[in-house]
Amino acid sequence: MRIRIVDAFTDRPFSGNPAGVVLLNDADAIPDDTWLQNVALEVNHSETAFAHPLPEGGEADWALRWFTPAAEVAMCGHATLATAHVLHTTGTHEGPVRFATRSGVLIATPAEDGSVTLDFPTAPLTRITPQDGLAEALGTEPLTVLDTGPNVGDLLVEVADEKTVRGLGPDLKALSAHSERGVIATARADDPDQGYDFVSRCFFPNVGIDEDPVTGSAHTALAPFWSERLGSARLTGLQASPRSGRVRTELRGDRTLLTGRAVTVIEGELLA
Repeated sequence: MRIRIVDAFTDRPFSGNPAGVVLLNDADAIPDDTWLQNVALEVNHSETAFAHPLPEGGEADWALRWFTPAAEVAMCGHATLATAHVLHTTGTHEGPVRFATRSGVLIATPAEDGSVTLDFPTAPLTRITPQDGLAEALGTEPLTVLDTGPNVGDLLVEVADEKTVRGLGPDLKALSAHSERGVIATARADDPDQGYDFVSRCFFPNVGIDEDPVTGSAHTALAPFWSERLGSARLTGLQASPRSGRVRTELRGDRTLLTGRAVTVIEGELLA
């Protein structure tokens, strides 16, 4: 069984968000959840994706699940992009691929330039009054706090400016009490001429990820938030983690398109 490490939402190795990708070619011999979780822990990246082909004629082509080192998650953008990249570059699947997931059918469409566009559900945003202690846990005073719904499971927190986002050093233990998965901190770009419209960082202590390098699922919440603020359905987000990466977003009502590139950096064989 082959396993690959793919850097997603980047066109350069050792940047973007790395994901493990395992294609399980025999749908009748899928390992149990304990094995899947152990592989994800061994890989020790923010997500490892496991996919297997489905019978022809159904609503989806491949089944897809995602595991962090600590838990299975309901939706993951970068590992979906990484899986689509592997299917396309290895010739395993041609053209758009439909993934059956816990978040419904997600479609990934490769382009001739090597990018992949993901069709994901737009996160429903609800403005809330945060619990006491959020500002202290995050390390700055929130301007706006929104719940992102069950698929994403985060708090979306607008802060003062890009410098504040880049300088955050949250108390992760304290932050874990404020949402199901974690916190997306965001601000408008200081200089849109740099090629991005907004900036973000994502902290997910509840699923074993202190800071996620580039988070596709978070952009299903960031896209509607900033599209309303900036008056444009098409935007580019920069996730300002140490590895960094960019996500092109297009808001289409209850769907959000996420576009990025990916690079395979490691390919090997699972022996366990």
